[in-house]
Amino acid sequence: MGFLAFLILGLIAGAIAKLILPGKQGGGWIVTLILGVVGAILGGWLGGMIFGVGLNEFWSLSTWALAIGGAIIVLLIYGLIVGRGSKVRD
Repeated sequence: MGFLAFLILGLIAGAIAKLILPGKQGGGWIVTLILGVVGAILGGWLGGMIFGVGLNEFWSLSTWALAIGGAIIVLLIYGLIVGRGSKVRD
């Protein structure tokens, strides 16, 4: 898969992950792109390790499932990190 296709996959996977997860996660489309690309990398790595499937083709269902799953994991971690810093202590 080409670099531009991977960026598009990451942007869409990050946007879908934000739609799936409830709550307010900060960041605009640039943060969504970064989290989506990192999530796609993580999903591809985990898919290769666990299932023996990677991010080979753009239109493959397994590619999209791995990218979205990885983006959800990254978004959850991002929410935990950013959520802690925004709390005000009394």
